Amino acid sequence: MKTVLKFLRFDFIPASPSLGLLVLRLWLGLLLLLNHGWAKLSNFSMMSSQFPDPLGIGSRASLSLAVFGEVLCAVLLAIGLFTRFAALAISINMGVAFFLVHKAVLKAGPGSGELAFVYLAGFATLFIAGGGRFSFDAQSGKAAAS
Repeated sequence: MKTVLKFLRFDFIPASPSLGLLVLRLWLGLLLLLNHGWAKLSNFSMMSSQFPDPLGIGSRASLSLAVFGEVLCAVLLAIGLFTRFAALAISINMGVAFFLVHKAVLKAGPGSGELAFVYLAGFATLFIAGGGRFSFDAQSGKAAAS
């Protein structure tokens, strides 16, 4: 029975919170950059007049903030440089998308904010946990190694 429990708990694989944080940083950061940020950056001039303006600062400014979070901060997060700042900036971006643009709708279908909500959870986790041992932050001595 003990062998079965050890197997079900995956005790044969060493636990590594820092490796988990590296995977999460790369997965979310690169996915956000490639699936969302790059399109906004590439089509900036075309999108700037029609982009949602949930903060009332203008479509161009709103798109600029989204590009900042989804491109620059996504890259910083993926490499683990200024990880907590990048995660906070993207969390704010995803919070605006979920609460203001998608009106906190979690139902599947058009207009759903489910994806923004899931991203928000991941980036908030990275903000709280930091980048872990396998980050530029930790290598430079700026972050506690996990």
